[in-house]
Parts: sequence; C-alpha cells; structure tokens
Amino acid sequence: MATAGPVLSKGQVLYRYSVTLHHATRRFSESGDKGWFRSLFVHKVDARKDAHSNLLSKKETSNLYKIQFHNVKPECLEAYNSLEAEVQNRLHQDQEYPCEVVGSWNTWYGEQDQAVHLWRYRGGYPALTECLTKLNNNKEYLEFRKERAKMLISRRNQLLLEFSFWNEPLPRAGPCIYEMRTYHLKPGTMIEWGNHWARAIKYRQENNEAVGGFFSQIGDLYVVHHLWAYKSLQSRDETRNSAWLKEGWDSTVYYTVPLIRSMESRIMIPTKSSPLQ
Repeated sequence: MATAGPVLSKGQVLYRYSVTLHHATRRFSESGDKGWFRSLFVHKVDARKDAHSNLLSKKETSNLYKIQFHNVKPECLEAYNSLEAEVQNRLHQDQEYPCEVVGSWNTWYGEQDQAVHLWRYRGGYPALTECLTKLNNNKEYLEFRKERAKMLISRRNQLLLEFSFWNEPLPRAGPCIYEMRTYHLKPGTMIEWGNHWARAIKYRQENNEAVGGFFSQIGDLYVVHHLWAYKSLQSRDETRNSAWLKEGWDSTVYYTVPLIRSMESRIMIPTKSSPLQ
C-alpha cells in the first residue's frame, strides 16, 4: 500500500507553482515559439505622454481633413453627382475658400447609392472655421444645400488627421478603383496601432497602392481609414496576397487584429470630377 506524500504548506505550494511557471516561460522563450504565450511578453507599448493626435499626425503640415458619407436616393444619384461636381469645381477655382476636394467616389461594393467625399483644409481648424463662415454667408451655396437635401436619405461626416507615416493623398490620373478600409479600434489602442503600421506601411507601397491613412478627431472616435488604389479587383487581390510573402507582414496582422472592434471595406469608383481617378 502506497503511502501518502508529505502535506505541503500554502507557502510551499505557491513556491512550487512559481518555479514551474518560470521554467515553462523559459522553455517557450528558448524554443522560439511565436504563439499566444509569447505574445504576453513582447510588443509592449510605452505609456502615452501626449495626445495621440500630437504623437501620430504630421508635424510639418497643419492639414485637417473632412470625410462625408452621403446616402443618396437611388433615383437621384446621377443628378446628385452633377450638382456636387459643379459646387466642388466652383470652390476649387475660388481662392477665397481654404479648402479643396481630395477625392469623390460612389460606393461600388459596400453600402449602395452612397457618395463619399474627402476634403482637405490647409491650415487646420482656423481654415475650416473660415471656410464654414464664408459658406454660411454664400447664398448660392445655401441654395445648393437645399437642393441637395432633397436627394439625400442621410448623411454624416468626420474630421480627420493624417498619419505621419502615410503618403499625402495626391491627384492620380487613373483609371483606378479605390478601397477604403475602415477600422473601429478599441479605445486607448490608437498609439499601438500607429506603432505597428509605421513599420508595416513599407510592405504595401511597392505597387503605389497606398493613397492615404487617417484617424478621426471629431465624429466617431477611434476610427481609422486606410485608402488604397488598384487597377482592378484582380490587381487588388494579387497585391494583397503578395504582402503575405514579405517577412514581417504576418506580424503586423497578428498584433493589430486584436485592437479592432469592427471593420468595413468599401470598393469605390471615382466621380468624373474627382482629383483621384
């Protein structure tokens, strides 16, 4: 008959548990395992010492961006595009307004009968305020808004800053299709997202597909928009697949996916008047 071993005190039990955990951690580390256990001990981000808008945005410019999402009545989409193009062209030609359209699109795959407009205000919030004040005193623009309102089901907007490590969106000749990938992040994770993507963007620039990267300041918060350009849906598929062949891209995906609450992809076609074609 086997005899029972000695009864361990609570302190002895805790000591043996800590020693076992220490050896397990060491074995995982020495074996080079890249699984979930090792992820607990790597890629830690320093505590924030400033607002993420100051840490992640471009210091050499003071650009502020506005993105508009307009859901248009299906029967009005063509008339809406014509009216919007006319007003955008007038604002572009008038130097009194410190704003410019970066791009205008209709959603092809995603939410249907939707128009997306990206505006740039060179000079930040003062430029935005100046522009809005002038537009609110412009009778033609106020009439345009009344006419446009008849064509819309709903609309929403956000104010954005551009990530310091992304390209500034510049006009393209095209023809291209555009993908806007929108990520709703967990609050408090924007700095970590920026840290990973500052390294990862190099994997996605070989085919000149990276157009711009932005994060929200007013509107829905902790939202990121990545804007990409491709020659076709087939080109998009090939370009995205080729990123997985580059060492390091898999790590970016591995460490950024847990930061996401939800995500959305829009495939968009530029309107005739869009600077991004």
